[in-house]
Amino acid sequence: MTTKVASVGSLKVGSYVMIEGVACKVSSLQVSRPGKHGHAKVRMEASGILDGKKRVTVMPGHDSVDVPVIEKKTAQVLSISGNTANVMETETYETFDLEIPSELQSQVVDGATVLYWQVLEDRVMKQVKGAE
Repeated sequence: MTTKVASVGSLKVGSYVMIEGVACKVSSLQVSRPGKHGHAKVRMEASGILDGKKRVTVMPGHDSVDVPVIEKKTAQVLSISGNTANVMETETYETFDLEIPSELQSQVVDGATVLYWQVLEDRVMKQVKGAE
């Protein structure tokens, strides 16, 4: 599990964060004023990168959160079976299966180069770069 620690106060809309053990992208941040005896609170709304579910959390502004390290890599498509592509990573030559998202279904062909993200233990196809 590759994560790093960041302060809640340093997060911005579009940042990535771990909520409930799931990698999410921050869609809104609201900071309340500190009270007479308290600290400022941050209300964060984020949606899961892989599942798309909306998650909301409230925490003190001085707390730390885990931020997932997202690796962006390329792979070449070896074969296609239904909505799954067998691909080979271009640096390590490791082969594995990637699910083809519905919006990329028509663009993925044998020999094409695809961009995928390695998020924690999961891999997700993001873009088709083209056939070689």
